Amino acid sequence: MSDANKLLAKQWFEEVWNQKSEAAIDRLFHPQGKAYGFPDAASAIGPDSFKALHRSFCLAFPDLHMEVEDIIAEGDRVAIRWKASMTHLGDDLGFPATGKAGVVTGSSFLVINGSQIIEGWNQMDLQAFFLQLQAK
Repeated sequence: MSDANKLLAKQWFEEVWNQKSEAAIDRLFHPQGKAYGFPDAASAIGPDSFKALHRSFCLAFPDLHMEVEDIIAEGDRVAIRWKASMTHLGDDLGFPATGKAGVVTGSSFLVINGSQIIEGWNQMDLQAFFLQLQAK
């Protein structure tokens, strides 16, 4: 089970974030799935709610690339340490595009139910990253 869950987590990062696939969200995120901490403490419940966040973030950072740096799985739980590289090219975060590039590191902790993510907790310092983008 742990190896299959690692593979599912890697698929999530590759297909959802690197390939920007909303179809992958429908396939890999449970209908009652919950995502916490992205982009802040609020949660997204279900694929449609997550797709709205995903769309906004991908429009702001169309060149977003996620790299899985470490992954550990035990039973139905998966822990991932990742790095995201991106350039702020869109106005979809509530402030004008800055054209600045940057890197955000973070971690995600997933609970897998069968072949879908049922819960995900995400930790990163997006607030500090957004402040860097807006700095003159």
